[in-house]
Amino acid sequence: MSTSPIERAADSFAAELARHRTGRGLSKKQLATLMGFDPSYVSHVEGRRHRPTEDFARRAEAVLEASGAIWQRYREYDELRHGRSGAHRDPPVPGQWLPPGTGLVVERESATLTHSDEGYHCVIRRELYNAGTEPVTRYLVRVAVDRYPNDPGRSNRHHREHPLTFAELQLEAYRDDGGGREPMHWRAKHDRDAFKEIWLLFENAEGRFPLYPGDRVTIEYAYRVGRDKWGPWFQRAVRLPTRHLSVQLDLPAELDPKVWGAETSLSSEEGPLRTPVQRHDRDGRAIYEWATDDPPLNARYRLQWRFRSLPPDAEPDGTGPDGRVRASDRMRGIGIVQRGDDLLRQPARQFDLPRQERIARDVVDRLSAVLVRLDELHPFSKGVGIAAPQLGLGWAAALVRPADRAAEPVVLLNPRIVDSAAETDEQYEGCLSFFDHRGLVPRPLRIDVEHAQWDGSRVITSFEYAMARLVAHEIDHLEGHLYVDRMIPGVPLVPVEEYRDTGHPWRY
Repeated sequence: MSTSPIERAADSFAAELARHRTGRGLSKKQLATLMGFDPSYVSHVEGRRHRPTEDFARRAEAVLEASGAIWQRYREYDELRHGRSGAHRDPPVPGQWLPPGTGLVVERESATLTHSDEGYHCVIRRELYNAGTEPVTRYLVRVAVDRYPNDPGRSNRHHREHPLTFAELQLEAYRDDGGGREPMHWRAKHDRDAFKEIWLLFENAEGRFPLYPGDRVTIEYAYRVGRDKWGPWFQRAVRLPTRHLSVQLDLPAELDPKVWGAETSLSSEEGPLRTPVQRHDRDGRAIYEWATDDPPLNARYRLQWRFRSLPPDAEPDGTGPDGRVRASDRMRGIGIVQRGDDLLRQPARQFDLPRQERIARDVVDRLSAVLVRLDELHPFSKGVGIAAPQLGLGWAAALVRPADRAAEPVVLLNPRIVDSAAETDEQYEGCLSFFDHRGLVPRPLRIDVEHAQWDGSRVITSFEYAMARLVAHEIDHLEGHLYVDRMIPGVPLVPVEEYRDTGHPWRY
């Protein structure tokens, strides 16, 4: 029985960890994998055979999204442990559960988008706190446009012909530390037709003003986009720990706007906003407001609208007949071949390695680029794979990335399954080539795959559980099969809207 305060604190940490783990429906092995630890490590910590470390607590807090509960238990334990040893500890920041070294924290973000005859004016205001250990000298912001969100192919063509430019953005940025507004210089990081990444610099012609550890500051930046570039949607992505997020849409009331929203996170697929969007009218304007507290990291919140007083072809609605953007259209928009195309039913040809190494590397590079683009469209909490035929490339190459986003994707060249376990299970699968549905597919719990290296040598790799399912799915693509070919006859596909209610994470 625990008798000392430090032992009781360690017990409390283990209990808090177990409570949130079981609440998420994760086994100890699954949680360890998501955290990047040895499969037995979580069991050792929960069983008190290993003491928790700061790195372990930080990862557990992030993966389980425990709203600070796990981190708080760790801080209590750590303070007692260091207090007993006499080691110096920095005092905790009041109300802050984040680990030391976290970096920037957004204490409050307010985003306002105003529609006018000239186009859209966006103003983002963020209250920042430096919870890290180093001065912050720059801040990354992103601007993305999508003229026809219900027709990605058309939108891509439109932006290729009419690319967004830095000049038309008229970007302005300011810093306010309570003593007055200081203009911030900025520098471009990425410049693409419909996407810009920009560094806001904590400096201007008068000097530098870094945000030092423990300090707070408010930054504001604004930009403009013409109606020929902006479609009827506005998205906020949570890329830093955030306390409060609010969004306001300022639209003309005479156009009779209809607004709705959706959210996604690493732990859930796209679904409706958990709280309603509120409307009030003022001076001929329809003001829509929505807010949330403590949004999880990597969550995305997307507001969309249509103007009901206009004919359907007067404005790009960005929605299908049911008022939603079809997931398959988003996939088609980034070049993924969709079901019904003969390319998906043709077996891929094998590389002659090492003679065709350059071709193989080019194919893998294209797959890698699309894998990065996919992260902007969907969280893929179960992992994701893509095969060359899905990009219209008839080569035997595929990439598979596990659920752990920190892990490097597995490169499969000329793969074939040489052995599989007799034990199988059924889980729901999705496919980038018809992403509007999910299907219940039986798969072996283990497969052994022989595949080629760049130099032409061959190796055999064993995959289990979720990775076995992902890899088998991609090898099917290379052989001209789809997962519907593996389903039990008579079992229907499930529309993704219904799957959000009935589906669940893969469990092993």
